[in-house]
Amino acid sequence: MPGNKHIAVSKMKSGQTGKIIEIQGGQGITARLNALGLIPGRTITKLSDMLMRGPVTVKTGNTQIAIGYGMADKIIVELD
Repeated sequence: MPGNKHIAVSKMKSGQTGKIIEIQGGQGITARLNALGLIPGRTITKLSDMLMRGPVTVKTGNTQIAIGYGMADKIIVELD
């Protein structure tokens, strides 16, 4: 759809919301993120991040999750 922007969670600004459309990675990282509730189709909001590629905090539903920058870089969302 025109106007929809796909971006990695690591590149989102704090407060931005989007729907997970893809997890770019192998079976291991996909399984780990799925276990945390980060699955395609879910809506997430980026709450905060640290400087210099530190941890990223996201919210999905009523759950806040801190993930590493590398993991956040593999989660592709469609911004609202």
